[in-house]
Order: sequence, then structure tokens, then C-alpha cells
Amino acid sequence: MAVASKKIPAPDRVAIRRALLSVSDKTGLVELARALDSRGVELVSTGGTAAAIAAAGIAVTDVSQVTGFPEIMDGRVKTLHPLVHGGLLAIRDDEEHADAMKAHGIAGIDLAVINLYPFEDVRFSGGDYPSTVENIDIGGPAMVRASAKNHAYVAVVTDPQDYGAVLDEMKANGGALTYRFRQDLAAKAFARTAAYDAAISGWFAETLGVDAPRHRAFGGRLHSEMRYGENPHQKAGFYLTGDKRPGVASATQLQGKQLSYNNINDTDAAFELVAEFDPARTAAVAVIKHANPCGVAEGADLKAAYELALRCDPVSAYGGIVALNRTLDAASAEEIVKIFTEVIIAPDATDEAKAIVAAKKNLRLLVTGGLPDPRAAGIAAKTVAGGLLVQSRDNGVVDDLDLKVVTRRAPTDREMADLKFAFRVAKHVKSNAIVYARDLATVGIGAGQMSRVDSSRIAARKALDASKAAGLSEPLTRGCVVASDAFFPFADGLLSAVEAGATAVIQPGGSMRDDEVIAAADAHDIAMVFTGMRHFRH
Repeated sequence: MAVASKKIPAPDRVAIRRALLSVSDKTGLVELARALDSRGVELVSTGGTAAAIAAAGIAVTDVSQVTGFPEIMDGRVKTLHPLVHGGLLAIRDDEEHADAMKAHGIAGIDLAVINLYPFEDVRFSGGDYPSTVENIDIGGPAMVRASAKNHAYVAVVTDPQDYGAVLDEMKANGGALTYRFRQDLAAKAFARTAAYDAAISGWFAETLGVDAPRHRAFGGRLHSEMRYGENPHQKAGFYLTGDKRPGVASATQLQGKQLSYNNINDTDAAFELVAEFDPARTAAVAVIKHANPCGVAEGADLKAAYELALRCDPVSAYGGIVALNRTLDAASAEEIVKIFTEVIIAPDATDEAKAIVAAKKNLRLLVTGGLPDPRAAGIAAKTVAGGLLVQSRDNGVVDDLDLKVVTRRAPTDREMADLKFAFRVAKHVKSNAIVYARDLATVGIGAGQMSRVDSSRIAARKALDASKAAGLSEPLTRGCVVASDAFFPFADGLLSAVEAGATAVIQPGGSMRDDEVIAAADAHDIAMVFTGMRHFRH
């Protein structure tokens, strides 16, 4: 049942006379407290916050002196008291509220400066269960929500980045804060507690192995507001969840202009793909355009891998994203900058490589400090009208699968290496996905077609174009292998790959017509391997 409003108009300006400060992140705390004190604002504080303020020689009243009750239970109970929440929630212009304040000795709190226990940091740093639970803040969110609800009379600040704006606003308004400013702070406060609770509920679901909790919440902190989204008429922002998975969200951008919405999306796709290749085993490079690979290759070094990846589709690679699984070195940097590239992302970069890239002022260079684990659990979400689709991350790795040879001829060792390579790549290609590969490099990629036959034909045609561009006498697909992200529903897709020159096939299997497809492979002396795992990517 809804609670009726008393319809008391909010004052435009509220003078800040008494402030409650209780913060976990003490960045800028002393400077804020000193500025408030210089304006004659009475300061009330808790525990470590009060100690830090007092140590700076600033007058402060501990909240236990206000409540007449000490902090107990290791600080779990200190602000959950009517003398605190009454001061935050009272409607000052309501006669009944004013009488209650007078009767119970409740003094109003005009400004609440509160940030919460660092639950997200503890969660994502791998804290144990008791430590993580202990960093679930209770009193902080309660005060934040109380203050934000009563923004007609109380200003609530949850982010140290807003301290300067608060002081500027007070200076401009004779020590008061305007209603619109208090509204803006309240909106930020509710967003903060929502993101905080989302992190907690997400942690519980993950820890307890609940795949589909009855309520699912997501939250994040704004990293950057973008000039536009996928298209210029769309608005966009980039939010960080706090997940420590190495990638574009955690990367340090060493140079270049701000990443766009599409840059971030494509860079994430590129780095997740290249992370499929263990850097201790091989160097690997992926070139991405519109979230699909133009080319992927392993090599003796990054330069060799890049050259092979670029060969697959040099036309589409123009203006693309380049991801590397090892430290960017000078030799590979010199090759990459020869064509227009939007972003380079790598675990690190040598000083020589940085200097080479620096000559291209618009080229963004990102270093991540590591690679994401392709086997790690996680979730992925996308919006649909009226809801969210949430699923576990596709963390299937071909090396972990029980591969089954289903044809008369088994693949050779070379073919098997290429088959595994191609299936790694197919996992990151939009469905329907067909990947031709030879000698641990893609030679043709067909992505996102409504028909798997069309994907096969497009991949073969792109391979033919790349072969001509490289001055080769025959298509790169002659003697290659082919990977399909899902089963061949009919033999026609397989026959199209055979026509292109493939000698071995890797696919999930599972079609009602598997026998027909296997028979077609046997008829053409093609080796076929079933993985038992599909990699649809929409």
C-alpha cells in the first residue's frame, strides 16, 4: 500500500549547519572537514572517520556522544539509532515531525557524507567468505537511503569526487545547497546503493551456485561518458562492474583519443579471442572488425603471427582492432602501424614499441597487465524489450573436449592442430560461423549469415580474394581445414567447404542428418571430428 504524501513544498535552499561524516574511503576527507568547519558547520562522525578528522586538529563530535550509546559488536551497530535517523528523515516543515524532534532531543542533519565498506574490492580480490560478508555495509546504506529520500532537507554525498562541487555550491549560495543540487546528489546516492546491492546479490548467487536467482541486478560505476553510442544519434556511457578480468575495462590507455562505444565492443571481442592462445605456447594475433575476426594466426613471434593474420583479409583489416597475447615489441609494432588501425591491445608493450606507436597520434594503445582466462566462469547479459537475457560465459575450450573422429579417415597430426586452431577462432565468430584455416592461421572466415552454406561460400570467396592479393597461384583454402560453430544441418555446407579445398572438418555434431553428412565426408575422403560442444554467438 502506497504512503500518502503530505505535499509540503521543499525549500529551494537548505543552509548546511550540521553534517554527519562516515566514510570508508578517506580521500579528501580532511580537506572537506576543514572547509566545512571554517564555515561554522558542526561535524558529527564515526569511528575511524572521527579519529582522522580529530587528528587533523578539527573539532568533531563522535556519534556515540550524540546517541549516548557506544559502538558495539565490532562496529556493526553504531549509527542505527533514532537520534541519527530522526535527524536524517525528519520533514523540518511538518509540525508533527518538528514536535517529535523537540520531544526526543533530535537535532537535524543537513549534510550526510557517507561512502560504503569496500565490498566490491574485497569480492573481486578473492576475499574469503567471512571477510566478504563482513564488508557488507548495513548502517552506511541505511543512512544514504534515508538522506536521499529526504533530499528536500538533506544533502547526501557518496563520492569523494563530489566534495569540490558541494563546497563550490555552498560558496555560491551563502552556505546553502539548492534543491536541484540536492536532487542530483540523491539520484547519485540511490544509484550507488543499487550498484552496491547488485554486487552483493551477484556474489551470493555466484558463491551459492544459483544460476537463475529470482531477482537479478547489475550495477556499475561510470568510467566515461561517450560522444555517442553505436551510431551518432545514440547516447552512451561505459560502466565498470569491478570485475578484475583483464581486458578493455581494466586496461591502461597509453595514448590516443577516447575509445568509442564500437571501439570498446570490438576491442573486448579481440582480446577475448586472442586469450584463447596460451602465450607460453605460442605467439598469437587477432585482427577484428565489427566484433568479427578478419584474421587470426599463431606464429614464431608476434610479427610473424600478425603478417599471417593480416593476409587472411587485408581489405577488412583497415581500421580494425589488433589484439596480441604477448608484449607488443618493436618488430610487430612497425608492421601494425603500416596500415590504419584503430586500437592495439596487448598485455604490455616495450618502450621501443610505445615510441613507434606514438608516431600515430590517433592510434590507441592499451595494455592490460595480463590475459583473461578463457576457462573462467562468469555471466553475460543483453537487453531485450522488457527484460534481460542472462547466461553463463561461454568458457568451453577445445583442448578440454573429448574429440571424436566419426569418419573412416582420421585427421593427420597437422590437420588436427589446424582443426583445434580453427575451432578456437569459430567460438568468437558471429553465427553462422565458418572458419577455414591452414598452418595455424585463418585463410577464410564467413560470419553472421542466415545460411551456413552462405558462410562457407563467403569464407571461400574472401580466401580467393586474399590469395590473389598475395600473388598466390592457388587459393589458400587448398589443403586447409574447416571449423563450424554448430552442426551442419545438411551435407551442402560440408560440400561447399570440400569444393573450397578443405580436407578435414571440425564441428559439434548432433544433427538429425549427421549420418548423411558423415557419408558425404567419407565419399570425398574428408576427415571429420565431432566436439560435442556448440559455440553459437549472436
